[in-house]
This record gives sequence, structure tokens and C-alpha cells, in this order.
Amino acid sequence: MTEQPNPIQIQKHLGGVDYPATKQDLLRAARDAGADDDVCDSLDGLPDREYDSPTDVSGEISGS
Repeated sequence: MTEQPNPIQIQKHLGGVDYPATKQDLLRAARDAGADDDVCDSLDGLPDREYDSPTDVSGEISGS
């Protein structure tokens, strides 16, 4: 069973992302930064849209 990473773990792998960014941009950046499967799975589960900020990404992942 995969574990839901916390927002800090996710943002650690998204440093340097230029926002707004698409889901695919976020996934690419995380993989390039060496993100583990849990982080990539969380990002892959995001709705396919454009995100305006790191807070926008974290809010979507945490469900708020």
C-alpha cells in the first residue's frame, strides 16, 4: 500500500517549477528531481489542469 506523502515532501521535488504549470509539468519536474513512487503517484492523481502556485498543488493533493 502506498503512503500519501505530505506537502513538504511533494514541494521538495517541485523546486524550480515555473507556475502556472500543468499536471504533466509537475510530474516531469518531480521525476527529474528524483521523486519516489509515492510522490509521483500523488501528482499523477491530480486533476488534469493548470496549477497557479505550490499552494494550489498542495491544496489539491490534501483535498482542501
